[in-house]
Amino acid sequence: MAANHDHEKDLDKIILKSPALLKYILETSCYPREHEQLKQLREATIEKYQFWSLMNVPVDEGLLLSMFLKMMNAKKTLELGVFTGYSLLSTALALPADGKGKEEGSFDFAFVDADKQNYLKYHELLIKLVKVGGIIAYDNTLWFGTVAEPEEMMKESYLREGRNDVIEVNNYLAADPRVELALVSIGDGLTLCRRLY
Repeated sequence: MAANHDHEKDLDKIILKSPALLKYILETSCYPREHEQLKQLREATIEKYQFWSLMNVPVDEGLLLSMFLKMMNAKKTLELGVFTGYSLLSTALALPADGKGKEEGSFDFAFVDADKQNYLKYHELLIKLVKVGGIIAYDNTLWFGTVAEPEEMMKESYLREGRNDVIEVNNYLAADPRVELALVSIGDGLTLCRRLY
C-alpha cells in the first residue's frame, strides 16, 4: 500500500487539512508506534473499502485512545459501532490481561462511533452503564468540520443530516451536568465525557 494513498485517506477524515503537517505527524509519531496488527487492519480496510475506509478511527486517534485507556487502567470497556474494528482492536490491545466488559455501572470506558442520530439515546444508556469517574468517548463530533459551517453550504445530504445530529449531540453534552467534557480536535473530532454522578 503506497504511503501517499494512506495519507490521502487519513486526510479525508481529519479536521487538520494540511497534507504536509499530517504527513509529518503520521510518519514521525503515529506509523512508527502503530501496532503491527492495527497497521495490517488499516491497510486491509483501505484496500477493501477504499472510500468507506474513512469510517475507521485515524491512527493518531487510536494512539490517543490507547494511551488514555492505559493511564486510566481501564479493565471493563464497551464499544458501539465497530466498522472493521480498528478502534476496538486499539482498545483490546490497551487493556490488561484481566480486562473485560459487563454489568451496569461498572464499565470504565465506552467508545461510541455508531449512527449519529442515536448518540443521545446511547448517551442515556451509557450514563447508566459507565461507572462514576468513567469515560464515554464520542467519535466524529466535528463531522468533517461542517459543525462550524452554515447548513446551506452542505451539498451532500449525508453531511447535512450528520451535521445536524452532531450539533444536537454537542449542545446536549455541553449542557449535561452529569459529565465534564473535552472536545478534542483529533481525527474528525473526539468528545471525552467523564461521568460525575
